[in-house]
Amino acid sequence: MAIDDYQHALEQLREQKVRLTPQRKTILQYLISHHTHPSAEMVFTALQDHVDKISVATVYNTLKLFVDHGLVIELKNGDGSTHFDYFGHPHYHVVCDNCGKITDVFDDQFSSISKSMEQTTRDKTGYLVTGNHIEMHGICPACQRKLHLI
Repeated sequence: MAIDDYQHALEQLREQKVRLTPQRKTILQYLISHHTHPSAEMVFTALQDHVDKISVATVYNTLKLFVDHGLVIELKNGDGSTHFDYFGHPHYHVVCDNCGKITDVFDDQFSSISKSMEQTTRDKTGYLVTGNHIEMHGICPACQRKLHLI
């Protein structure tokens, strides 16, 4: 787990006066250390045998809290399910149209591209842009092999 990311996220939550329960800390650690874009059910399943007093409701409520405070983003998968991603380092996603796998794409230019798109959107529409989520779609390498595309 990236200790710096975890400490930074805890500090953000403290500044926003969020109570840091053991369950919330553990869910945050899980999200930072797992780049699998888990669903709430996946988080619960992974933690239920290791964390006292954790329930599916606790996981859902904590994930919503993290989303509301800008630490985590929600990703809608192709199958209609919702997955979650710690967003400590700005990045975008590529989603496989065949299997639904979501992959992070880190690019040093992403922040400037994202800001430029937000400014263009403001200029062309008058919207007060509050954020964005950029997503690419395609076929992942594993599915390309299965489908004999490569």
